[in-house]
Formats: sequence, C-alpha cells, structure tokens
Amino acid sequence: MRENIAAAMKQALKDKDQAALGTMRLIMAALKDRDIAARGNGNPDGISDDDILGLLQTMIKQRTESAKMYNDGGRPELAAAEEAEIAIIKGFLPAQLSDDEMTAAIAAAIEQTSAASVKDMGQVMGFLKSNYAGQMDFSAASQAVKTALMGKG
Repeated sequence: MRENIAAAMKQALKDKDQAALGTMRLIMAALKDRDIAARGNGNPDGISDDDILGLLQTMIKQRTESAKMYNDGGRPELAAAEEAEIAIIKGFLPAQLSDDEMTAAIAAAIEQTSAASVKDMGQVMGFLKSNYAGQMDFSAASQAVKTALMGKG
C-alpha cells in the first residue's frame, strides 16, 4: 500500500496534477501521523496495510459528509472538490463488494462465527473486518448484520 501511495504521489508531481497531489499529501500526512502513534505504542514498522485501508475509508467518509454539507449549504463547487478527492482515495481501495456479495459475506461470517443473536454482532463484525478490509462499507454492513441477527435470536 505504501509503495502504491508513494508512486501515485510521484506521478501526480510529474503530471503537475495539483488536485491529485494535494490529496496524496493529505493521505501521506495522515499516514505519517498514524505511523508515529503506532511507533509510540511499540510498533516500529508503523501501521499495517489493513490499518491503511481503514484510514482511507475514514478519509472517504469524512469527505462524503463534507460534500453533503456543502451541497446542503449551496456550495456545489466545494462539494465537487471533496468528491474529486473521494475519487482519488477510492483508487487505492480494493474493488468494493456488490450488495449481493456483501449479503453473502455476512451470511458466511454469521455461519463461521456461529453467531446466534445480536449479542454476537462484535464477533461477526470482527470476522468481516479481518476478511474484507477495504472491500465494504462497514457502517452499512453493521446494519445488515444487526438485521440478520435479529431474525435469529
């Protein structure tokens, strides 16, 4: 992941793509902050690729919320800038699961963890996060898991 981000930053510099370069710098700064925190907690290599995926998903979520507020506030040009950053960040994520694939993944996770009620939701979400990092919107998955488990218990 780190190599992909660094290569994309170099390419943005070569292409003189200011929007992409700005977004890459934001990603690198956030990554550096998380690495420093990880080193403080005894992890000399910084954060893992899964943690980087989580960081990118958080950045997308923040920009989605900002774009919505800008659109609601009548500032479409600012919303468009946020959406452009989202598109750049999404380029580093693995392919997203379709709704059907996400439903199948949730069913498999419930089966694998032997979840029987909503009390087991944490186990199911942990399984999904470890096996599908960066491939699904976990807030939507959380709702789907809750709904599926409510029917069981």
